[in-house]
Amino acid sequence: MERFMEAIHQAILDEAPGEELGRVPLPATMRAAVVRKSEVDLFDGVASQDKDPRRSLHVDEVPIPPLGPNEVLIAPMASALNYNTVWTSIFEPLPTFGFLERMGRTGELGARHDLDHHIVGSDAAGVVVRTGPGVTRWRPGDRVTVHCNYVDLEGPEGHEDSMLDPGQKIWGFETNFGSLADLSMVKANQLMPMPTHLSWEEAASLGLVMATSYRMLVGENAARMKQGDVVLVWGATGGIGGFATQFVLNGGGVPVCVVSSPEKAALLRSIGVEHVIDRKAEGYRFTAGDGSPDYGEMRRFGARIRELVGRDPDIVFEHPGRTTFGASVFVCKRGGTVVTCASTTGYLHEYDNRYLWMHLKRILGSHFANYHEAWLANDLVDRGMIHPILSKTYPLERAAEGAYEMHHNLHAGKIGILVGAPEEGLGVRDADKRARHAERIAAYRTLEA
Repeated sequence: MERFMEAIHQAILDEAPGEELGRVPLPATMRAAVVRKSEVDLFDGVASQDKDPRRSLHVDEVPIPPLGPNEVLIAPMASALNYNTVWTSIFEPLPTFGFLERMGRTGELGARHDLDHHIVGSDAAGVVVRTGPGVTRWRPGDRVTVHCNYVDLEGPEGHEDSMLDPGQKIWGFETNFGSLADLSMVKANQLMPMPTHLSWEEAASLGLVMATSYRMLVGENAARMKQGDVVLVWGATGGIGGFATQFVLNGGGVPVCVVSSPEKAALLRSIGVEHVIDRKAEGYRFTAGDGSPDYGEMRRFGARIRELVGRDPDIVFEHPGRTTFGASVFVCKRGGTVVTCASTTGYLHEYDNRYLWMHLKRILGSHFANYHEAWLANDLVDRGMIHPILSKTYPLERAAEGAYEMHHNLHAGKIGILVGAPEEGLGVRDADKRARHAERIAAYRTLEA
């Protein structure tokens, strides 16, 4: 079986014509990073921070995905890690096999996902190798990036915004056959053209967090940032925060970026950010020892923001969750907006509602992005206006090590995973365009978390 995957990968590296790639036989099995259903009790009684993805995320040999209508089989040349892979690998808040079991009850096509293993991964750059019935826009040989909005749009609810569709799911988290595999199954409406000046691993690092940030700040469905808006960005060199910072700068906003080290602050200044708060150096702690809110610290934080920009934030870009949410509501301006997703430090948020209702603030929940939003964000990259924030790359066999680093916040930007690509730096088609943006593309490579 291995020789068939080698032939597919070699055809891609040789840029063989699509018809030739489409004739290469498919293997029966492949490598894939999986969690196993038999291990969902592995961390029973273990504190969340002590659960180790290196014990639960395995690279196994598994059957290739079966292809159905309006679906495409891709060979990911690279992927990237997101926090949903951390959640999956530590079986929190619940094992993802519940998602797969529910899919299995929807019918024959859904039943394909209900397996004893879950292939994870929600980002990819790769090449189309097969198309199912009904696919007309994409063909074998097409180089693509993949967004993770997995939706059929059978119902009416999602036709203005597919994220509202009751059947909407996140590929590789709420579905099987994710991107950390030699072959992955996606819907045709997940595909976008790969930016021509990026390597496989750089292009793979874009999808989930970039489109999430775009929707939260730029699109019509969340905060709708205007020119001149002051935007407080938590974790501004992380995956989602790193793209948020770029969208604020690119859209004429004023980012106030919160980071945790002088090195991260220096990186942000190198890309044009003027206002940076090193929360660790300045010692902010928004809860007292007994867990109650520390309003003195929140006032000190708000005063620091006003010292930097002369006003309270119009928008707070909120994704850490439990540890920051009370302060986010507190410092947001009267009539301003807190836009939230992810909650990587905890889902249960506490805030003082007096500072919300009496000051007419809004909290907006936002979840990933629809196809149009993801496409527009991807196009900005291809035009050289937004850049990858890739900091390091591991081979597929070490994906669990990357998930461990993400779980313990030992990384910055995005962690890439090489799947079909044998080494970094491959896949670039437009060298001249790359040369124009080389410094920005490499910015996060200089940062040690």
